[in-house]
Amino acid sequence: MREPIVDVDDAARRWVWAAVGGQLTHHNGAMQMFAAADGRGRVVWTADVLPDEMVGPVSGLMEQGLGAVKRTLEAA
Repeated sequence: MREPIVDVDDAARRWVWAAVGGQLTHHNGAMQMFAAADGRGRVVWTADVLPDEMVGPVSGLMEQGLGAVKRTLEAA
């Protein structure tokens, strides 16, 4: 599977990519970072996935990825 970058918007802190190949017939992902008033931040990660039966496995991978993002940001 390849994950080509579709767009990077540094000002909006937003990245968009696709996934091509493998068991997915469609995948668009986006991740965006928002600053919070208390100095912390919030990461929002969305994905459109087909076929529907791949939603569970992809959701699990996203949870693992968000855990890695959290650990990385907290260590900085």
